[in-house]
Amino acid sequence: MQKVYVKHIDAFSSIPGKGNPAGVVLDGNHYTEEEMLAIAAAVGFNETSFVVSSEIADFRIRYFTPGHEMNLCGHATMGTVYALRMNGLLKQSNITIETKAGVLPTHIHEENNKLLITMQHAKPQFQTFSGSKSELAAAIGLTEEDLHSKYPIVYGYTGIWTLIVPVKELASFKKMVPATEDFPSVLYEMPKASVHPICFEVLGEGNDMHARHFSSPFSGTIEDAVTGTASGVMGAYYKTFVNENISLPTTFIVEQGHEMEKDGLVYVHVNGEHGNLDISISGTAVYVKDIEVEIE
Repeated sequence: MQKVYVKHIDAFSSIPGKGNPAGVVLDGNHYTEEEMLAIAAAVGFNETSFVVSSEIADFRIRYFTPGHEMNLCGHATMGTVYALRMNGLLKQSNITIETKAGVLPTHIHEENNKLLITMQHAKPQFQTFSGSKSELAAAIGLTEEDLHSKYPIVYGYTGIWTLIVPVKELASFKKMVPATEDFPSVLYEMPKASVHPICFEVLGEGNDMHARHFSSPFSGTIEDAVTGTASGVMGAYYKTFVNENISLPTTFIVEQGHEMEKDGLVYVHVNGEHGNLDISISGTAVYVKDIEVEIE
């Protein structure tokens, strides 16, 4: 058996136990892809990230759920950059990160005694959802009447694909119970996509949108507490489908995780112009503890 040391970092919060937990392995070059998957499964978080060397960026991050590798993960990126900085491995403020979604510029600065990490996302894309709205609603424990008829249900991408599902009322979010095993048949255009219900009613004063995030059943997890990449999609969605006349640049504050008692905030920056948007997100993170796992 091989012992592996993993840093538990909570992203999108400065309070341990809140936000979204990520496992971070700083010496990823030491492990094969199969070992990375085994480590991620042993850790059990929605994502565990591995820092590996890169020939085209300052470093490369590989992201693994307990079930498979991901192209990109916002909260694990935040956690990784925080862990590198915390361990004295990252001195500069501007870095580039190689991911399977491209090379992403990232900026680090301190604000109000917190380390804020800003990461660039891939260019947003949207695709039509043509499935049954009633079956989709049932797959997250709601009825079609709970869905917001004014705004479209669409697949959105800023590094990974998720299905944006606008919901009328904030109260519906406590009622949601995902039947993730039904997702692939309901999301027949993209059976491996996750489902991301959003709402324009919020809990926190000054926040703009509320969300939950239900994982693809292929990922080996059920729900993500606070999602960076899907929050990036929300910013592009707002400009594209909710209010295309909103002036840019602008920043939206997305709240998530309250239903899991792991609330956190994601700052979503939208720039560019309609049809050619530039998306980035900011958030903080906090070290929780070192985890020791064993793999064969």
